[in-house]
Amino acid sequence: MNPAPHPRPAPGRRGLLGGLLAGAALAAVPALAAPARAGARPAPAPASPGGPRATRPLLLGTYTSEGGGGTGIGTAAYDTGTGAITPGPVISGVENPSYLAPHPSGATVYAVAEQGAGAVTAVAIGPDGTYEVLGSRPTGGSGPTHLSVHPSGRWLLSANYTSGSVAVHPIAEDGSLGERTDLVTHSSPPPGPGQGGPHAHQIVTSPDGGHVLAVDLGTDTVYTYRFDTSAGTLTEVSRAALTPGSGPRHLAFHPGGRFAYLACELDNTMVVCAYDPATGALTPGPGQSTGTGSGVSYPAQPVVTGEGAYVYLANRGHNSLTRYAVEGDGAVLRLLDTVPVGGDWPRQLALSPDSSLLFAANQRSSTVTVFGVGPDGSLTGAGTPFPAPVAVCVLPLP
Repeated sequence: MNPAPHPRPAPGRRGLLGGLLAGAALAAVPALAAPARAGARPAPAPASPGGPRATRPLLLGTYTSEGGGGTGIGTAAYDTGTGAITPGPVISGVENPSYLAPHPSGATVYAVAEQGAGAVTAVAIGPDGTYEVLGSRPTGGSGPTHLSVHPSGRWLLSANYTSGSVAVHPIAEDGSLGERTDLVTHSSPPPGPGQGGPHAHQIVTSPDGGHVLAVDLGTDTVYTYRFDTSAGTLTEVSRAALTPGSGPRHLAFHPGGRFAYLACELDNTMVVCAYDPATGALTPGPGQSTGTGSGVSYPAQPVVTGEGAYVYLANRGHNSLTRYAVEGDGAVLRLLDTVPVGGDWPRQLALSPDSSLLFAANQRSSTVTVFGVGPDGSLTGAGTPFPAPVAVCVLPLP
């Protein structure tokens, strides 16, 4: 979908979606799928007497339609001290769960169905360690790639990559999803050079909770919306224009709430953006180096440590992690170095809740690699890569 001068490597998500759009995935998604029970996840172990070590749940997103891919949402457990991962059963009945997001209560997790007839699925997490698929709802668009839960816990926000739209669904008390309350398509500005059309890649709520931001790779724009928490509707209030052809993909906020770090996958840059909570305006700075040299390394996703001292960026083409030190209360990123990720095509990163571990989902090598995060932001490989079919998302749970 992005021809020269920024060709898309294959195989990858865009190639997958092309096949899905041409095939059976165009069939309508049921309004609400029948519930299904899944096996028990690995039970968390208690903390050891000598320290805080324990095991906690880990969920894995994948493609179920890609050759040799997954069969649903993978479950596992990770050791909070060593990072070692122990496999668990698969939550079946979930199509193409390529991105996962937890409910603030911890009782439910949500997955996109990244396919032609896009959908979002709710999965309950039982106190007995079991999972139950609560059902799916159509997103009203195609190829959803990202979703997040509003801090209130009452709304699910999703981004449809292929159709360039964002959707809102209500969340019931039991975590299940209701009928869509809004769908907004990014019809302007015109797409960037060779980008074909709008491609909504991410939707998140600002740290202050006052606005919702949607990153669109196709229009090189971040849209800010005011969100009506009673009606579940979005009203645009601001746009941030990125360099034409830069392809903004994902952003991550500094915990201070005044700055965000935006990965641009087509021009191989990281952009520090100032954020105004009063107006919702996002103001991008100049593109900064990812430390990966010449050429396009397709940076995928930044993550910020809990205290806001370090930022890490996944570089798919370079198979590396870029490390930045955060300075100036979030206003400045200082490039430190790049570290080999130990896998192929790191699609997504996640930090453990205490930021002591960093997980990388490596799509092409079908592995998850784990790193210990030092007090100085250093990364130390933790054990051997964990095998996970077409690993495109990793979600460590508290």
